[in-house]
Order: sequence, then C-alpha cells, then structure tokens
Amino acid sequence: MKEYTNIYFIGIGGIGMSAIARYYNAKGFKVTGYDKTPSPLTQALEDEGIEIHYEDNTDFVPKDVENTLVVYTPAIPKDMGELVYVQENGYRVIKRSRMLGEIAQGQRCMAVAGTHGKTTTSTLLSHIFTDSGEGCSAFLGGISKNYGSNLLISANDVIVAEADEFDRSFLQLFPEIAVITSMDADHLDIYGDEAHIREAFKAFASQVSGTVIVRHGLDITAEDTKAKIVTYGYDTPEADFYAEPLEGGRFNLHYPGGVIEDCIVGIPGWVNIENGVAAAAIGLSYGLEPAKVRKALACFSGVKRRFDMQVNQEGLVYIDDYAHHPNEISAAVSSIKNRYPGYRFTAIFQPHLYTRTRDFASEFAESLSQVDRLILLDIYPARELPIPGVTSEIIFKDITAPEKLMMKKEELLDCLNGWELGEKEVFITLGAGDIDRLTGPIAELLTAKSGK
Repeated sequence: MKEYTNIYFIGIGGIGMSAIARYYNAKGFKVTGYDKTPSPLTQALEDEGIEIHYEDNTDFVPKDVENTLVVYTPAIPKDMGELVYVQENGYRVIKRSRMLGEIAQGQRCMAVAGTHGKTTTSTLLSHIFTDSGEGCSAFLGGISKNYGSNLLISANDVIVAEADEFDRSFLQLFPEIAVITSMDADHLDIYGDEAHIREAFKAFASQVSGTVIVRHGLDITAEDTKAKIVTYGYDTPEADFYAEPLEGGRFNLHYPGGVIEDCIVGIPGWVNIENGVAAAAIGLSYGLEPAKVRKALACFSGVKRRFDMQVNQEGLVYIDDYAHHPNEISAAVSSIKNRYPGYRFTAIFQPHLYTRTRDFASEFAESLSQVDRLILLDIYPARELPIPGVTSEIIFKDITAPEKLMMKKEELLDCLNGWELGEKEVFITLGAGDIDRLTGPIAELLTAKSGK
C-alpha cells in the first residue's frame, strides 16, 4: 500500500466499503469517494474528513493515476461511468473483497462466515477481544452499538473480519480461526443453486489454517479442510461448544475446557445466545480467559439493525432487524415469540432484491405467516432492475397470517397511526433495504400512541 497516496472508493457508503475507507483514512491516506445517495453513514464519513460526492462524474476521480488506488463494490453497475473510466485509464482497480484480503494478509485473521448471523457474531467477537484487553482491528458489516462504528483499530496483529459470501468475496481471506454460522441457499443470482453455495463455503473452510468452528449440523468435514473442525450450537449437548439454557435468558456455556456458568448475552433472543456461543468459541480457541469472555458477552450492546430494540415499554415492544432471508425471518420471529409470549405480533417486511423475492417467494410466505399481523411493502431493488411479474404480490398471495396488508412504504406511517394499540403489542420491521429510514418515525409514533 505504500506506493499509493490516494484511495478512491466507488460505492463508499456501503457498510463494508465504509469500514475500509475509515481504516485507510485513519492511517493517513487521502481517501475520497462516490456514492449514489447520502446517508447517515456517508455523513459520518464526511464528518471524519472524507470527501464524498453523489453524482457519477469522472471530474471527481483523482487524476494522479500512478498514486491512486481505486476500490469498488460489485453492487456498482458494470457500466457506471466512473468505474468504466478508471478501468480504461490505467488505474489499479480492485474489488472491496480483494482490499480486505490485502489488509488481512500476514495478520492473525479471525473470520465469521455464514448466510446469516455473521454480522452480530463478528461484532460480538470484536467486542470480546476489545473488552478483554487483547484488542483487535475489526471490519464489520454493521454499526457496533458499543463503539458507534463498523471499524475498530488496534496496535496488535489480530483482525476480525466479516467474511461475506456475496460474489464469493470471502475466498480472499485465509483465516487462522473461522466460524461458519449457516450455509443456506441465498444469492442465487451469483451461485445458481444451493450446491454451488455449499461448494463455496467448503472452499472457504479449506483456506483456514487453524480451527474451523461450524454450527452443529452443517456439512463441513475433514475432506473439506486441513484445519481442526469443532462444532457449536444452542442447547445441543453433542456440540463441542454449546449453551445450556437457564431461566431469564441466562445459560451455561459448555466448552472443551469446562463450563462457564451463568452467562448472559446483552441482547435478547435465543438466536443471539447461539451467536454468542460462536463468538465465544473463537475467543476461547484463541486463548482468551473464560472469565473475560463471560464479562464481554454480558456487556454487549448489539448492532444497529440487528434485533435492535427501538421501544421497550411494559406492553409495547418495537424491534428493528436486518433479516432479509426466510430463515433469518423465521429465527427472528421464533426468538420474539419465545421472549414475548401472549403479545400480538405485527411484522413489517420490505423484500430485498427482485431475484431473492422470486427465488424464495414461497419460503418468505411461510416464514411471514407465523405472525399475527403482517404489513408487506414493495420490493427494494438495490442493484437490480425489475423482473417482469416479480412484485411483493407473489409473496403476499400465499401468506396465511390472520391479518395481512400490502402497501407502499410511504403509506406505512398513516396506516400505523390509524391502529389502536392493545395491552400487549410487539412490532418488528424486517429487511435489508431502506426501511431503516422509518425506524425513528415508527418508534416516535408508537411511543406517542401508547401514552407512556
């Protein structure tokens, strides 16, 4: 990296891109970039001194070709003007995943992979290392509520990385220890079918040098990797690391060296206990002290948009969650039902991507049918163009929840304002699009209606 003075990011506002931009800005490089739209994250980057523009305009690209490295995200269209310009004019141009791989090279990489669960688990892991005093640099797929950032920087050589399967990005990493949380079918626009996703995860496992920690039941075997394989789970005594549930969200953490008694994770839900076990398994395998792991789990504040508590009153709960895959939705719904029995459960879901909606329409309908009342919004397209015949209706028609509504995002607040709240209500917003722009207004509206 010493041969470059400028690093230019195309798509700098993405959660993974922004962490790397922050890292190099902190290291003293001249960091600038483009993003399609302003957001709280781009505003935070600008507040840190990074220049960002929001129009596709090659005038903003640094003209010192020899001293400029360009980093882009595959979410950017291939015909985007600035991307074509740098590719045709002699710049070194690399994907975000390659950049993360270069940062991790020669360091002790602790990686978390999985089609879901990886953001909470990697953020928890970075908190365990930081709170224990060991420290780490961390590149996260969400904003840690403990540290207010998706980047942590430490003087030691430990890196915690969220290993993203999208576009096979995680194959740029060669971890010392890695967790694999799940290998469900997703990103079928990239992989084609579930078999190719599993193949990619097995390839990732083959690149781990020390220990692969696999969620109990996943198909990673000694044929797939030379690393040591151990398993983890929630209430799975046959696993090497597992949570033995106690009352009130507490648990005993069993591990090969013994038992850490009476643990709790600072955010609710059995899914987060399982994520806590996965993160603890890396920390313990690395050699962190069990007492410090236990303390860190308890003071974990969570990740923005991951089971993120917006309203928590007697009789009224509102949670925001990034879940955008049927299995993620089912896990979130299960955790909430377990935590809040007897509450009327309202889910608001914004589907993410036309291809994912098309590929998993029936599975989405099944997972969303588990709630008492559903509001289904229009599809958030992200990087995709519309697909004929693919709308939210292909999910909606098969939903069997007692009450269901379909509407545009702009109609949501008026709809909620017209409802009477019962004595016990739990709401959740779900999706990976821009539904998070409404979390504040929804929280304010519900709080005002409750009169508390």
